[in-house]
Amino acid sequence: MRLCDTVVFSASLSAAAGWALPHVSIWSFQYGSESQNVGAGFAALGDSYSAGIGTGIDGNENNCRQGQHAYPQLIFSDLSSSPGNDNNGTSFHFLSCTGSTTEDILSGRSDSQIDRLNTSLPLDFVLLSVGGNDLGFFEVMNACIFRFYNFYSGTCSTALQHAVDRLGNTDFETRMQVLIEALLDAVYWERKPWFKITAVGYARFFDESTEECDEMSLGVWWRGPKLKRELRKRMNQLVLAVNRNLENTVRLVNSRYATDKVLFVDYDEAFEGYRFCEPSVKEPDYGRLDTWFFLVGAPDNARNGTKRDLQERDTLDPRSSLVDPASCLDAAQRSGDWGEMALCYMAMSKAKDPTLRLANGDLVSEEDMWYVPTYYGKTFHPRTRGHEAIRDKVYEAWAKLEQ
Repeated sequence: MRLCDTVVFSASLSAAAGWALPHVSIWSFQYGSESQNVGAGFAALGDSYSAGIGTGIDGNENNCRQGQHAYPQLIFSDLSSSPGNDNNGTSFHFLSCTGSTTEDILSGRSDSQIDRLNTSLPLDFVLLSVGGNDLGFFEVMNACIFRFYNFYSGTCSTALQHAVDRLGNTDFETRMQVLIEALLDAVYWERKPWFKITAVGYARFFDESTEECDEMSLGVWWRGPKLKRELRKRMNQLVLAVNRNLENTVRLVNSRYATDKVLFVDYDEAFEGYRFCEPSVKEPDYGRLDTWFFLVGAPDNARNGTKRDLQERDTLDPRSSLVDPASCLDAAQRSGDWGEMALCYMAMSKAKDPTLRLANGDLVSEEDMWYVPTYYGKTFHPRTRGHEAIRDKVYEAWAKLEQ
């Protein structure tokens, strides 16, 4: 049985919401001569883009900052509620974790995602999203957009070049190939001819053609860097290059097997019209629900949610180790968590220059500025409507497998 034998898709329009909802049905598995209806099983591995940081926050966020509206969670919800899935249900192993790199997924580490896979449960496919942290996405965001560490954040051109150099180094492609092969081995793919890994890429962040954004800034401090067209173009080009590299890696891995074991899903085009700096948008626009990426501290845009996120608007105790300028950096860098690194850099900046003003021009005390890490870490990650679009592109790719 193949992946597309496991899930059946049909599209229907929800008149109330005005968008297409893919419905998923589970078909029965065949065991010798005996047919029985059993639940499917899958896992999600990867970084914060898979974890869904900031989406569907209900006050119970875990250390991996997994959101309730992450696209793997949305797929799980569809599978669980699909017709024919009444007996044993669908098992879902959600291992994606904010800050994860390829090394964090590979076997042999204390926090290895592969080692924590429960292969005793049904495992028919795996969703995989990884690569951005390996290439230094946060370094680029910090130096080019937010300047969390103010003047000490380094230059944007240097950060972009570091990312390009890492991407061009064969080490990254090799690690991705090793990861995929290790994952296939871990699930004993030979026993499951239908098994596939669905690897997803990333989406460009900006409309790079609009002039309106040239004098606008998303920096956290007063007089932050401008969103010039050249900067937007270079950052978009980096995302496209990452997607090409990931797609090529998938192609290389598949060339070693009689049938493809990995499917690459490029969802970038689905975000067209829903990026930062769209025509007539004045950034930062916290009220625009049709921007599918988070701003710092922005609410989610779930269709049935509220505009106010709950837990992430809590402030930290100013004595928290996360904002101790003398000791926070090592732990933040080890975690790879964008929010923790942003908090630490801001604390270090404030310690160096107590007169620093936030972007809105206010001079605030430290007690009033330290929000929990998700407040900062979710920035430039997909909001709920973005995750819905990613889910739909995954469904489209699955439906094409046997066409």
